[in-house]
Amino acid sequence: MLKIPNDLSCYLNESGMGSALKIQPINGGYTNQVYLLETENRIKTFLKINTIGCQSVFIREADGLKALENVNGIRVPQIYGYGEDWLLMEFIEVSEPVESYWIDVGEGLAKIHLTTNEKFGFANDNFIGNNLQVNTWNTDGFKFFSEYRLGFQFELACQKGYIANDYCKLFDRLIFRLHDLIPVQPASLMHGDLWVGNLMCGPQGVPVFIDPAVYFGWAEADLAMTTLFGQFEEDAYNAYENVRPLTFGYRDRFDIYNLYHLLNHLNLFGVSYLTRVQNILDKYS
Repeated sequence: MLKIPNDLSCYLNESGMGSALKIQPINGGYTNQVYLLETENRIKTFLKINTIGCQSVFIREADGLKALENVNGIRVPQIYGYGEDWLLMEFIEVSEPVESYWIDVGEGLAKIHLTTNEKFGFANDNFIGNNLQVNTWNTDGFKFFSEYRLGFQFELACQKGYIANDYCKLFDRLIFRLHDLIPVQPASLMHGDLWVGNLMCGPQGVPVFIDPAVYFGWAEADLAMTTLFGQFEEDAYNAYENVRPLTFGYRDRFDIYNLYHLLNHLNLFGVSYLTRVQNILDKYS
């Protein structure tokens, strides 16, 4: 059975939730251990336990969830409390989607992206999976994306020995061409890790975002990731565009944005993602 951290036990009692009564492991967490924790006052909570040894990971996740919650675009789990190695959140029961579910997803995401900032980045660095996500503020979206998204992950992949010299040249060529390939865009608030697994259907069929890697960046990059591992239904994109019109040809740019996440997966999980990285670099050579 999981040993409850002392500061979590104190929090449960001081908050009035009561001490932990039942702890049940939940499948699905590759970065952290996840549990359904029920207290003696019959309150169900979702507990994450840090397994990567980084003391700020849950603080940063909480910051991101609060940023999304403040926009009121799509529901996120309520944060109850957190420590260096634990994060306690609202436990959201999964339900069946209502007829307007994908429309609600698209409209809600568009509302989030309508929240903009003068600079790209975020108040703090955070995490994309186990890897650091650098969010140093920058007024230039192209510089931010090339250095702190693509460049950071590509350099890490080179250090791990995944990248051959020929592909270093292709990567440099892609970076050189970014201004021609991507239109100027504002710095929009983003979920940051928006694959279909980080969208769930909560009570009454309401969409819920989980596990963000929040920053201000190019909104098209969020949309791109919704097609990377599975895909949102078409109603979501149509509803999105009714709220926040998109620039012509935005889907043609998805591979460039998704290169960031494929490089991250290459660095997290190894060579099974290398061919997809190489294919994108070949495409823009």
